[in-house]
Amino acid sequence: MNLAPLRFFDGESVAAALPWLTLIEAIENTITDPDATAPERTVHTIPVSNGADASVLLKPGWIVGDVFVVKVVTFFPDNGAQDLPTINAGVLLFDAATGVFRGACDGNELTTRRTAAASAVAAKRLARSDAKRLLIVGTGALAPMVAQAHSAVRNYDVVEVWGRNAGKAQQVANHLVTHNLNARASQDLDESVRAGDVISCVTGATSPLVKGRLLKPGTHVDLIGSFTPTMRESDDDVVRGATIVADTRTDGTIAGDLAQPLESGVIAFEDIVADLRELIVGQHPGRTNNEEITVFKSAGIALEDVAAAKLVFSRD
Repeated sequence: MNLAPLRFFDGESVAAALPWLTLIEAIENTITDPDATAPERTVHTIPVSNGADASVLLKPGWIVGDVFVVKVVTFFPDNGAQDLPTINAGVLLFDAATGVFRGACDGNELTTRRTAAASAVAAKRLARSDAKRLLIVGTGALAPMVAQAHSAVRNYDVVEVWGRNAGKAQQVANHLVTHNLNARASQDLDESVRAGDVISCVTGATSPLVKGRLLKPGTHVDLIGSFTPTMRESDDDVVRGATIVADTRTDGTIAGDLAQPLESGVIAFEDIVADLRELIVGQHPGRTNNEEITVFKSAGIALEDVAAAKLVFSRD
């Protein structure tokens, strides 16, 4: 029996395979595919000699008769001292009809791109159609990705980038200019929040950065960075009275942006009006007027990985 040779796609190849509008459409189609499934993720502890314990996260997902994908994410907290990334990821792809292993691809590039694209999927339905000012809060690897993905679904006059390190914010803005975006660094976060139509947060903050009292009517707030109960990018006033959507309610409510106001009673679980699938298929209408504050909490779901990996492996 002759099997096709195994294929591997590095980060550059993954980026080339995932143009924004194509990836956004693939995520929409995969999340709503009745044959697509993503069971609960699993996390395991890896003891490390003479260091802090590490973790490995396994995220499987499949489309019946098509592809079976497993993303493996490692977190080694001491890597920073060795000038190594603390989080690394790889994606394995199998034939879902036969179980035959087809190959692997870089998981870091795939994850940043699909995360940015998923937020753009939500923004298509939750941001005002006339939104003109995009604010990116954060300067890490996701910051330029999110700006580009959001700009694929809305035409922004101005893209601002704020970070605690002003130099890094300027670097991100300069990079975005090379992608034909009118980008600049923000010197004052509060002033940029006041002016923003869409505010996308991609930080590891443990105390709120975005204050709800500063939001103008009709603002869409996109919360990506937090993924533990102690991490938080927005305060209670952001979610109080807002239209809240999470990519999944289960994972979205783990993060502090929702977990803390849920625990304190500022919001109830029922205030999360839809998940991403319900938003895409129209079970929830999305934005209903130009005055409401909308919030999307991204947690990252395996079907987004499936959509992206299938695109990568479909390349000639």
